[in-house]
Amino acid sequence: MIRSLGLLSVAVLGPALAAEPLAPPGAPASAFPRPDRPVAEIVAPRWSSEAERDKAGEFEQVAKGMGIAPGETVADIGAGSGYYAVRLSPRVGPRGRVLAEDVTPSYLAALETRVRPLGNVTVVRGEPHDPRLPPASADAAILVHMYHEITQPFGLLHNLAAAMRPGGRVGIVDANAIPSRHGTPPALLRCELAAAGYRETGFQPLADGAYLAVFAAPAPDARPRPESIRPCRDDATAR
Repeated sequence: MIRSLGLLSVAVLGPALAAEPLAPPGAPASAFPRPDRPVAEIVAPRWSSEAERDKAGEFEQVAKGMGIAPGETVADIGAGSGYYAVRLSPRVGPRGRVLAEDVTPSYLAALETRVRPLGNVTVVRGEPHDPRLPPASADAAILVHMYHEITQPFGLLHNLAAAMRPGGRVGIVDANAIPSRHGTPPALLRCELAAAGYRETGFQPLADGAYLAVFAAPAPDARPRPESIRPCRDDATAR
């Protein structure tokens, strides 16, 4: 797992909550079917340091593949320790904005401290099935090495789509491995994203068996109804 994993919760600085949701709750997790696959544990060992990731050119490859441009608002879903958030900040520039979202208290607290010197990063407390971002607020969203940890991917994708602006793109970085080994087979990823109304627009391999898959988010009124979504079978995992 390339990042110190942690999928998203509430940051505590002293007794007070710091990071907060930026939007009311979206569709509840109970409205969606459970995925027909294992879900990886949230905590896993770190595979690479930030220096090693920079040496491999990870961020630049992903930012280029996503077409991240100055002035854009980018949501970093499951921001973890902030590797992408602090690099997205200069990439989008002073007219842009980074929404660093997570649900894990320890990550949110550390993120608040790390991004405080940056003027264009907002730390957001989300939920595992809902990033709690404002409607039509993001030009792009990235989910890095955490998709396989999402307990309710259809709910997260449904609620994330509402936060995307027209033409918004969603980039998912993951390992080409079964979920129990902290990855998502590309075929399974494509099936689950398609079930949530997303359309694949790009795919490229990355170092160490990882990949970047880019999808166009559906317009809010074009999202499939939660009850109409059918889970995808994970044929790569032995049963």
